Amino acid sequence: KQDEMGTELVDHLTPEERDSLSRLNHETTTLKEKLIASGANRIETETRIEELEMNLSTNLERRKQELVAMISSVDIDMQQSEVESKNQELKDAVSLVDHLTEKLTKVSGSMDEQNERLEQIKQEKDSPKANILHYISTSHKYQNTLQDEARELEQLLSKRNTYLAKQEEYSKKIRQLGPLSTDAFEMYKRRNVKELSTMLHNCNEQLQKFSHVSKKALDQYVNFTEQREELQRRQAELHAGDEKIKELISVLDMRKDESIERTFKGVAKHFREVFSQLVHGGHGFLVMIKKKDGEDDDNDPDDDAPRADMEGRVEKYIGVKLSFTGQGETQSMKQLSGGQKTVVALALIFAIQRCDPAPFYLFDEIDAALDTHYRTAVGNLVRDLADRGSAQFITTTFRPELVKVADKIYGVIHKNRVSCITVITREKALDFIQHDQSHN
Repeated sequence: KQDEMGTELVDHLTPEERDSLSRLNHETTTLKEKLIASGANRIETETRIEELEMNLSTNLERRKQELVAMISSVDIDMQQSEVESKNQELKDAVSLVDHLTEKLTKVSGSMDEQNERLEQIKQEKDSPKANILHYISTSHKYQNTLQDEARELEQLLSKRNTYLAKQEEYSKKIRQLGPLSTDAFEMYKRRNVKELSTMLHNCNEQLQKFSHVSKKALDQYVNFTEQREELQRRQAELHAGDEKIKELISVLDMRKDESIERTFKGVAKHFREVFSQLVHGGHGFLVMIKKKDGEDDDNDPDDDAPRADMEGRVEKYIGVKLSFTGQGETQSMKQLSGGQKTVVALALIFAIQRCDPAPFYLFDEIDAALDTHYRTAVGNLVRDLADRGSAQFITTTFRPELVKVADKIYGVIHKNRVSCITVITREKALDFIQHDQSHN
């Protein structure tokens, strides 16, 4: 525990104090060793003195008595000589005792000096400890002071943050009021806090008069404003999308019109060819009738034709102009008979077939309204298209012209009140048609 306390004290010393403490520790160790050696010498000297005193008190006294007895019995000269010899020995012994006593005194004085020096060193050694303790105590005081100041600083920072938050809140409220004129700042710039507080109090009292006003009005206004902005944003997005859609529709209309015109040109070409095959000496052609600027739709010669997109390049109808005799003016669809309209319809179908062939065609009594020479022309045309292998034609008829050019003929008969289909020969079919026509 003392070593730990010493370590803590040494950690707070300056380099000079550490050097002084190390030097004092070394001197203390040396003096302790000298003190131990002096103590051993003192003990040895005291033991020697005790031995000499004991020898003096026993042997020398006894020897003295013996010498006195001998002196009395021997010759005076001899006694005198021995007395002098013994006195000399006695003096030597006394001198030795005095020398040892003096040495003991010196050793005792040296020990006292060493003890004083040791005490002085202890005091010098204790002085840095006292200084260190003083420094530690002062350091603790400073630390406590710093902690108090840190807590006070933290409180001040907390107050500062609170005031900054209030300042930001008030600034936000001021910004919500809208832009203020420069005169407003100049008007209140030089007013002190007390005057401003009084004015604020008066304003608050005036605001209390409007307490009956709905407090939700502002929130509703803000909410409706946000909704309006959202709707305006969505309207702008929809408008942009509408513009893009219109642009796409315009592009698609242009492509559609180009495709229609391209297809129409092909169909019109084949229509002229097919019509000339069906009507010998006649000619017919398809025309694209477009509406001119300012022209009314009622002026169109064919109101029953399919209507195209009014905003496209093909603005109006497809019409047909025909001449069945090859002479005179052409006629429109309104001026044709039922059979002639059928011829035009078949010519259009076969023209489309040449542009975009289908695998088969199913005709239901297409020759019912045709004259004989038109039925013959239609039968020959169907036979020619079938021979080319471009399509298969399935027709129902009560006329002999299509039967004569057919590859296979099926008859529909009633048997046991049930309709059934069976393959029949061309002769049987022609007989059936002839019999049916004679009865009708």
